[in-house]
Amino acid sequence: MDTLKSLYAEAVRVVENAYAPYSRFKVGAAVLMENERGERRVFTGVNVENASYGLTVCAERVAVFKGVSEGYRKVIALSLLAVKDGEVVPVLPCGACRQVLWEFAEGDTPIYNGERTYSLGDLLPGGFRLD
Repeated sequence: MDTLKSLYAEAVRVVENAYAPYSRFKVGAAVLMENERGERRVFTGVNVENASYGLTVCAERVAVFKGVSEGYRKVIALSLLAVKDGEVVPVLPCGACRQVLWEFAEGDTPIYNGERTYSLGDLLPGGFRLD
């Protein structure tokens, strides 16, 4: 739980960097990832909106993609939160983010939103994987 709380603190730290001029719904995420040498590192992300709404990218995917771009391929844990009108809102990953997480995580990977811990498998039963 300490890992999840420290990840949550990282998500809190970065959430104000979100670019959300359309929804005004800022999301921050922090993901602990591991590379093939067993080294672990935290990557953060925020949502980045676009006037063409379909091009918006969620905070969780930004964090995971940052990790992957640095050679980290295994998600160990994720924490996230949103801020709307100055209030913290507990959120969970959207369907697209759940599937991206499934690509790099196991079903029992914990996801913490400041109120409760969920497993990825509970949020995405039967996630799609090629192997």
